[in-house]
Amino acid sequence: MKNQTNLLLAAALLSLGANAFAQSAGSWSASVGVTHMAPLVDSGNLTSIPLHGTLPNTQVDVNSNTQLTGAVNYMVTDHLALHLPLGTGFKHEISGAGAIAGVGKLIDAKALPITLIAQYRFMEANAVFRPYLGAGLSYVKFYKEKGTALLTALTNPGGAATGVSFESKLAPTFQLGAVFNLSEKWFLDASYAKTLLKTRATLTTGQTIDVRLNPNSYTLQVGYKF
Repeated sequence: MKNQTNLLLAAALLSLGANAFAQSAGSWSASVGVTHMAPLVDSGNLTSIPLHGTLPNTQVDVNSNTQLTGAVNYMVTDHLALHLPLGTGFKHEISGAGAIAGVGKLIDAKALPITLIAQYRFMEANAVFRPYLGAGLSYVKFYKEKGTALLTALTNPGGAATGVSFESKLAPTFQLGAVFNLSEKWFLDASYAKTLLKTRATLTTGQTIDVRLNPNSYTLQVGYKF
């Protein structure tokens, strides 16, 4: 009888160990950490207005930014997850490039990517290490755009301050990453994502400039399974 009890206890412990890290169908998790957003800029030329005599080859560049971010995940099956990143937006400085490279900051703007990604997670649900691939859509909302005095000097010298707005766009996003389970409840999630984003900035002077941003994002977060 004692031997049977010991065998049953051992079997129960093995079963617990096999499922301790499980990310199985119907489970939820949340994570928090940092994301570094790095635009890979390909700028068009600022359209000209004859009265303003804009320089040819007038282009822009966009700097990178790092922010605190979070995410919520839901396992639809043992391998298919829905991933919803969370954040308050990224702050970017837009500076001169091309013929006006080095002149300084032209625009301040914020961008909020609202994204939903479907991930395929490899390995079994109870694996300690699970790499994944993901694809989804991002709606990138631009807001709080503000032109600097330098932008006004370049586009409307002696006139009213030049304002600017960027078109918010829907764009595809692709992701690869991995989850490393630290314990039954806690995990690390590291990922890289690419969004194929192109937008247009419109100035209050009537000029426009098309900019392909195609940002790379790098995320490292600590998560908890419910």
